[in-house]
Amino acid sequence: MPEPHPFVTYLQSLAQREDRGALAALRRGLGQPPGTVAAMYPYVVPWLPSESGPRLDAAYYTLAALYALHPLPGGQGNLGASFRRAQGNEENPAIERRFTALLAAHPDDLADYLRQAVSFLKSSETPIPIDWNQLMADIQRWDHPAHMVQKAWARAFWGHANQDQTQTTDQNKNEEE
Repeated sequence: MPEPHPFVTYLQSLAQREDRGALAALRRGLGQPPGTVAAMYPYVVPWLPSESGPRLDAAYYTLAALYALHPLPGGQGNLGASFRRAQGNEENPAIERRFTALLAAHPDDLADYLRQAVSFLKSSETPIPIDWNQLMADIQRWDHPAHMVQKAWARAFWGHANQDQTQTTDQNKNEEE
């Protein structure tokens, strides 16, 4: 679990004090190229690191818009774990396809794929909270050449099958003894 990010803590404070104007301004960034919506500037620019570049700036704008869309507290784990919770115990090819498309997203298209993912998690029968600190860290490392974030999300989503199989095998062994 990553350390609380100061910008995420700030966004959470906007939701806690129900600053609907600020959250509405941040939501205006949804579906727009990161950093192009002037209404977001008062809430994002003060938090941008002084030595940031376009990718890091985009991470801040993207996260701010996504958070304003779904400010539900209590998320745990990465987005792969959130998708796993949304899927539940039954395999769902539509959820798997959506998740696979997210994993394959090019860094330039990531904001759009994340908007769709967060909208999906928000619209679940029981909305799935997101660990915003983890997502902030993951967005910033999305274009790492080793695809560390994508692999971690994949393990969180599909890794359960291996764990479930091991648990079932262990239970069967215990029952036979």
